[in-house]
This record gives sequence, C-alpha cells and structure tokens, in this order.
Amino acid sequence: MSKIIALANQKGGVGKTTSSINLAASLAVLEYKTLLVDADPQANSTSGIGFDPRTIKNSIYECIINQVDPHEAIQKTETPNLDLLPAHIDLVGAEIEMINLTDREYKMKAVLNSVRDEYDFIIVDCSPSLGLITINALTAADSVIIPVQCEYFALEGLGKLLNTIKIVQTRLNPELEIEGILLTMYDVRLRLSNQVVEEVRNHFEDMVFDTIIQRNTRLSEAPSFGMSVIMHDANCKGAINYLNLAREIVRKNGLLKNETIATTETI
Repeated sequence: MSKIIALANQKGGVGKTTSSINLAASLAVLEYKTLLVDADPQANSTSGIGFDPRTIKNSIYECIINQVDPHEAIQKTETPNLDLLPAHIDLVGAEIEMINLTDREYKMKAVLNSVRDEYDFIIVDCSPSLGLITINALTAADSVIIPVQCEYFALEGLGKLLNTIKIVQTRLNPELEIEGILLTMYDVRLRLSNQVVEEVRNHFEDMVFDTIIQRNTRLSEAPSFGMSVIMHDANCKGAINYLNLAREIVRKNGLLKNETIATTETI
C-alpha cells in the first residue's frame, strides 16, 4: 500500500507545485511507482509535467464530483514509474458543488484509496488555500509536507496552516502526520536566507528536512518545457536537491532500496 503525501501551504509562491512535481519525479527515478495528483484548479502540476489542461477529458474533478473511475483519468508521463492524475479549471467549482454532499471531506480519500495499492507513493499538490479541496487532500493523506520559502515573511500564515492540520487530525484524519517542513528558494549568497533557515530550524527543530531546495535556473525553467528538473537537467543543483529530498523521505519511512542512485551532495 502506498504512502500518500500532501504538499500544502495556503501561502502562494513557496515552491509547492515545483516541489510536488520534482519530488514525485525523483521518487519515480529512484524506482518507486509514483502518482502525482494535481489538486489545484490552476493545474500547474498538470502543465508542468507536460500535459495541456485544456485537452484533459477526465481529471480529479470528474473523479470527485461524477464518480469517474480514476483509472480513466490517470495519465502516464514520460518519466518511467510516474503517473499523473490531472486537474483542469473545472476544479475551481468543485468546492461549491461539494457543499451539500454527504461525507464531502472524504471524497478525495475514496478516489485515492481505489488506486493506492498500485503505487509506492502518491504525491498531492494542494491549492494555495485552506478550502474544501485542501481539506480533502489532508483527510486523504498519511502525511503533509509544508514548503516554506527562505524569504522575508517566511513564517507568515504557518500558524494558521498548522492549526488547520491539527483540526483535521482531531476531526477527520487522526493518522495524519507532518512529514516535514521543506525550506525552498534558498540563496547561499543572501544573509536573509541563512537567517530564515536558522529561525525555522530553531523554532521547529526535527520537523525540518535536512535537505534544502536552492534557487536554480534549471529548476525555474523546467516547467516551461513540460518536464521535471531531473528530466530537464539531471546534473543541476535543483535535480540533486530533490533527489536528496526523495531519498530522505524513503529513508525516514524505512523504504530505501536504491542507495546508489541519489547523490549525496548537499548545499
């Protein structure tokens, strides 16, 4: 049975979608069968991995609202071992349509449970909000990764997200754990970046991943080519960072099987 990990932060621009795509691709390269779920109406994970959301017929929306079998929506990507459950703009209306549904917080869980035995990892890219779709993702997930950018106001809104996670744990999903806080957009040249790293690690201690995601040109440009950074340039800093993150996660979960594939380079 797979481990379902949601990436969530209601604050935009923290590297959530970038991390979802590249973590999923890195797990796939490490030979873990992985499903990337785009649960964001902006559908950036869908386009960032090489699909046009406008041409998608069946998506996570149809699975949740119309009970379409997720097997009819899942797409194979060009990365071996990586599949995509895409999104399109219709997802923006899903929260309104779900208001009067029974067990509305468990709709995504039902969808993912029907395919979870086919994967080692399911990575869910949440929307930058704490609405019903994100609540669905947290209810379906075994754990959550919180991306935090190494910039001013980095911790702004983090308390609200942690409170939401606590509510989900209490009322909807007592098994939900925090997989870790992921520091992103790190610039080794900036004193501010180092200050944020120190502040977050002092405050959250063991909750923070050892791996830090650095600012990287290749990482920024990869989505414009419709591919993950590891398919775009496997030797760049961004690819190395996400491979290290993937290895850190599989080690933490006792699932490591290909020690030699990931590089040990750190920042």
